Amino acid sequence: MRPEILNPLFAEVEALKGIGPALRRPLERLGLARAVDIAFHLPTGWVDRHAVDRLAEARPGQVILTTLTATGYRAAAGRGPFRVQAADAAGDPVSLVYFGGNPGWARKLFPLGEARRVSGRLDAYGEGLQIVHPDLVLQPGEAEPPLREPVYPLSEGMTSRRLGQLAQQALARAPELPEWIEPSLLAARGWPAWRAALNAAHADPADQAARERLAYDEVFANQLALMLVRASARRRRGRALVGDGRLRDALSLPYAPTGAQRRAIAEIEGDLRQDAPMLRLLQGDVGAGKTLVALMALLVAVEAGTQGALLAPTEILARQHHASLSRMLAGLPVNVAILTGREKGRVRDATLMGLADGSIDILIGTHAIFQQDVNYRRLGLAVIDEQHRFGVSQRLMLAQKAATPPHVLVMTATPIPRTLTLTQYGEMDVSRLDEMPPGRQPIETRVIAEDRLAEVVEALGRLMDQGGQAYWVCPLVEESENSDLAAAEARAEALRLRFGAERVGLVHGRMKGPDKDAVMAGFAAGRIAVLVATTVIEVGVDVPNATLIVIEHADRFGLAQLHQLRGRVGRGTGRSTCLLLRSGALGETARARLALMRESNDGFRIAEEDLRLRGPGEILGTRQSGEHVFRLATPEQVQALLPVATDDARLLVDRDGGLDGPRGQAARLALYLFERDAGVALLRGG
Repeated sequence: MRPEILNPLFAEVEALKGIGPALRRPLERLGLARAVDIAFHLPTGWVDRHAVDRLAEARPGQVILTTLTATGYRAAAGRGPFRVQAADAAGDPVSLVYFGGNPGWARKLFPLGEARRVSGRLDAYGEGLQIVHPDLVLQPGEAEPPLREPVYPLSEGMTSRRLGQLAQQALARAPELPEWIEPSLLAARGWPAWRAALNAAHADPADQAARERLAYDEVFANQLALMLVRASARRRRGRALVGDGRLRDALSLPYAPTGAQRRAIAEIEGDLRQDAPMLRLLQGDVGAGKTLVALMALLVAVEAGTQGALLAPTEILARQHHASLSRMLAGLPVNVAILTGREKGRVRDATLMGLADGSIDILIGTHAIFQQDVNYRRLGLAVIDEQHRFGVSQRLMLAQKAATPPHVLVMTATPIPRTLTLTQYGEMDVSRLDEMPPGRQPIETRVIAEDRLAEVVEALGRLMDQGGQAYWVCPLVEESENSDLAAAEARAEALRLRFGAERVGLVHGRMKGPDKDAVMAGFAAGRIAVLVATTVIEVGVDVPNATLIVIEHADRFGLAQLHQLRGRVGRGTGRSTCLLLRSGALGETARARLALMRESNDGFRIAEEDLRLRGPGEILGTRQSGEHVFRLATPEQVQALLPVATDDARLLVDRDGGLDGPRGQAARLALYLFERDAGVALLRGG
């Protein structure tokens, strides 16, 4: 339960004065549903007004506040602007310009001969001066605006001043709270108290101490929540899983595991031997061999008399895991089954019975594997692949399928920067696969302008003539009226006209499962030479004969996603190429992304750069439910404040009595204030 002292701040926005349906919509677009959201919606800059008695005291380009009197009106022909001719106290002239064809509004604001206080940007225009759309017109005696006024991020239908007024109402609801920062750290940094910092950050966006204090609070609450979850996980008792090696010894592997794989397997085995449930993150670059590590972990669970479950984010990936694990386990007494939304009727019933009676050892599937009617006899280990696609609440549901908490191994092929690993996965132990299995070829990456498309198609034809295969990735499924992106369907049609319908396949997210499977099977068997796809192929598709991937509009993708897509090739012994087709006009960020892709195959370096270019909210491609994106702390602040916040949280837990001491009681409020309280319960699911 949230402490009562915070309830006024967590009220819905309707509790603020003046918010009706017209204002609610722009607030919704900004994600501002409660007073606390508005309080944490900080300004990004400010307007400095210069109060002047005469126009001669101001420079063009300045935002001024002065008294003007309307002397006449001038309407332009057609749809031209309407001008109010005005003069300052000394009689010097200025035009007040209004576009939009509603002169009645401007006449009402400026009755002839009456003085008004006017604020706006003064510009030189021809021989004279003008103010286009003054931002404020007040009658004498009305409250003056502040000379420094914050500028907020806005959506259509909302002005900065209106948002500032709502922010003041939200701030009035913010209570004085006891201090949760360690006193010597607070003194050394010279930070204000929490409520004073929040007020200052809205009043003066240039106040760095206030901004840094708020960023620190958010990072501290995050690190404390992760630390508490980890401590709680270690106190819980699960079931120690000790395998006898009989299944793993009988496995015939295509190559000897790399040093990194052996190290990760040993770390996981060590975790499984404990009765505290494992919570480990396995990071491995594309093609680093995570599947083998996961299989070894699952076999330990089976050897120890329990069941294993492998959760995949898409049906394509679940079916591929099922096929590859079944192949690797051929001849071993291990029963592997699959469960996705497509399994219906008797097939599904048989699988559910096999899980309940324990005859199924390993279940592979999509989120269907933790639905209500799925019951395991003895679930010992849950492996979650591409873990950023699942919210913590889904992982928790899977963990609740066992009588005692199961061990959890989460895997990602999206290398995660160290900063992010600490802020989002700090409750987990981490294993990294930073070596490639033998035989993996480096992929040559080239950036090509879209106007050379014909040359790319020619090169594709030559590859097909030699028996090669390729992927062609498009960002959208179908052409929309306002989109200039090349659509997957249009591209597939064009390639079919050139190479023949039977040699070009198409997969996208809206296709029915069986249709998608049929195309993927045709590509894997070599009957289809070119697979045109949307980003559904981003993870897990494995066709060693495919040595070329063409990515259209590569400048529209994030770095992590481009690296994932590139990893679809380079899986066999042939030399592989990734062609990034770029549009003509590139922004700075897109140019930097493509340059890095060209020069580096190192997923971890790419991930660090992606964090720098994009910020932490989007690093993993999709925002997961239950994932906390920092609202007050910038990526730079997270990086700078993380070590201090982690140390401070550890000090609170180890020295200052945890959440029970006086500082702990204050820190408990911080957990609720920054909404890391739900995380404490949910993160236990992994």
